[in-house]
Amino acid sequence: MNGTNPGRVKFGPFEADLYTHEIWKHGVKIKLVGQPFEVLAILLNRPGELVTREELHERLWPGDTFVDFDHGLNAAVNKLREALSDSVDAPRYVETLPRRGYRFIAAVQEKNAAVREAGAAPVVAPPPAPIPALPGVAPPSFIAKPDAAPGTQKLPRLFLFGGLFAVLLVILFIGLAWIKHLDFDGASITTRVASQRIRPLTSLADETSEPAFSPDGNYIAFRRHSDKPGVSGIYVKAVGGEEVRQITNVAGDCCPAWAPDGQTIAFSRFADNNDNDVGIFVAPVVKTTEMPVEVKGQKLNLTLHGVEKQLDTQGVKPKRGELAWAPDGKSIVFSTASGIALLSLEDSTVRRLTAPPPLSEDWGPSFSPDGSKVLFVRDGMNDIPEELFSVPKSGGEITRICSEHSRILGPPQWSMDGQSIVYASELGGHPGLWRVPVEGKDAPAQINDSGWFPAISRRGYRLAYQRITHSLNIWELALNLPGEEASRKEQKILISATSETDQGPGPRISPDGKKLAFMSDRSGTMEIWTSDRDGNNPVQLTAVGNAGSPRWSPNSDAIVFDATGRNGAKIYKIKLGSSEPQLLTPDEFENRVPSWSHDGKWIYFGSTRSNGYQVWKVPAEGGTPIQITKEGGHAALESADGNTLYYAKNAYANPEIWQVSVDGGVEKPVSAQVRPYMWASWAVTDRGIVFAGASVHGRPLLRLYEPATRRLTDLGEINTVPFWIDVSRDAKTAVFDQPGWQQSQIMLVENFR
Repeated sequence: MNGTNPGRVKFGPFEADLYTHEIWKHGVKIKLVGQPFEVLAILLNRPGELVTREELHERLWPGDTFVDFDHGLNAAVNKLREALSDSVDAPRYVETLPRRGYRFIAAVQEKNAAVREAGAAPVVAPPPAPIPALPGVAPPSFIAKPDAAPGTQKLPRLFLFGGLFAVLLVILFIGLAWIKHLDFDGASITTRVASQRIRPLTSLADETSEPAFSPDGNYIAFRRHSDKPGVSGIYVKAVGGEEVRQITNVAGDCCPAWAPDGQTIAFSRFADNNDNDVGIFVAPVVKTTEMPVEVKGQKLNLTLHGVEKQLDTQGVKPKRGELAWAPDGKSIVFSTASGIALLSLEDSTVRRLTAPPPLSEDWGPSFSPDGSKVLFVRDGMNDIPEELFSVPKSGGEITRICSEHSRILGPPQWSMDGQSIVYASELGGHPGLWRVPVEGKDAPAQINDSGWFPAISRRGYRLAYQRITHSLNIWELALNLPGEEASRKEQKILISATSETDQGPGPRISPDGKKLAFMSDRSGTMEIWTSDRDGNNPVQLTAVGNAGSPRWSPNSDAIVFDATGRNGAKIYKIKLGSSEPQLLTPDEFENRVPSWSHDGKWIYFGSTRSNGYQVWKVPAEGGTPIQITKEGGHAALESADGNTLYYAKNAYANPEIWQVSVDGGVEKPVSAQVRPYMWASWAVTDRGIVFAGASVHGRPLLRLYEPATRRLTDLGEINTVPFWIDVSRDAKTAVFDQPGWQQSQIMLVENFR
């Protein structure tokens, strides 16, 4: 958008910032990015006017962009309508003029000046409300003048009293509303606005993470990681200030937790290169204080130095770093190998609160606002979903809050009123913040799509979280096949910066070896793209939003993929050169990670339609899905001979690879030697299974497992652990993702309710 003084506009319950490209509904931020928001911005600048499809084409897709315009615009408008809860048949906001364009039909109120582009039509605001009458004063249109014309009527007395009564009601209503939103803090009284504001709290070159609010909500402690000696450690920053204060200077310090008096911070310290050696420490927030003293009649300032101190946990070793300080200041909870433990700061006793079952771990404790309960995560290490529980501070029966079929990222947090839980999860394929009622009556709802490690202030309505941004590149490596002389092969970038999130790129080599398919959000939403085999001439193939996991058909003329929507993830098929994908799973289950059968007649996919994730297949032309596995399965790939189906046992890290007949039957592991880093970091070739796994040298290795001989061969070494890999059918070349730049900072949300 052009203009030097951008602002906001309001329509219905919505408020849109045309400069920052953010939108709120009833003060709550909703997700609308990329081209759908651009369409909205263009329409808002010309309310009531026709904006032609050709104009939108020129604005959104420049002449050098290779994309199916009609398909892309239709998808963008559909996403816009979905965000606004609008209807094509009975529109309240966006009206379609068939074959011509679109028109914004709702009243638009300009909140700030100069929100329009140069030369754009003015934003139309609704007419102002009439001015109510005040005691003894007529409204402006009825004010009598000394020289009033004969016949001028005086305002009836009854009307005046009615107007006065109406005004008093309005004043009373406004007064009650203001009182409800007053915030008393000492002598100051402030009114809060309903809309949320999100901004970076830290902007350091080093990574910052693990935020924790001070008891008054005005400061945040966090961890800083730096390559410079003495810089890493625990820091504190004021919410409204720029200065950061270093509290500790040890790289192994993490997980700060404030004492209720705001004067001390507890934290965990990991010994150098030893994750099993963890200690709990406390340190003063202010390292030195000046105390006036009088010595022999002279007034002097005595400097008192605060020192950090390790707490005695009575031989009970902390297992992880996460801590929580009780609201009464008398105890700290932490994780151990045998459950959540409570350390009394009054008598140094340690008492166990939970006892996880075998092959499980309890971690991430957090006290409820009243201090009566402790929230924690139970991590099942045997394909069991991670679960949120609470336990009384005094111990006793635990209460299950919800189950999460994904990894939880950082300790969950109680809301300020203690009625709901906010936590970070990878559900949906990438990190995000979710909220669930404590009673567990409603399903978790996503409130953010880029958050880790949330923190909630006990005062001030603030939320902080860790946000990681990084670019992802597609790399290529020639492999050392069995029988060839091993040599160090150089990696090279095929496509750079496919995404600036942790999602993608999922590169896939076409069976004929001529093209690549991959995921990218360069158009504003995550879509499927194709390119030449060397990465040149990229073309956007889909325009559905949240598309991922592409797979080529055997004859290289079509691609299947999944796309996440409001009613779950669905499987689609699209032919090269086509503008509309075909929906293969018209249901509301989670359907993900599709692939083709060897003969092109079937599409395999993982689905939650029965007993967690299982492998299913559906005819490639559409039809009724058929269940293949019954003991858990995800991300299936058919063998080269078309007889066996290989699949990841689950959707977590280091899954076992299992096998079953393509028609179902006995399910069994392939080999204990085949354990890829992720469910997406392996591929099936004509020679066997290639996967990315750990090596004794520390760097990831690509390895070939040949089922016929059970032989394992190292094919090549790569720089960083990949999430996605694909390998050509002849096993000569691998493509995979590698990160470019990465940044981790603390984000602050004001007016979080």
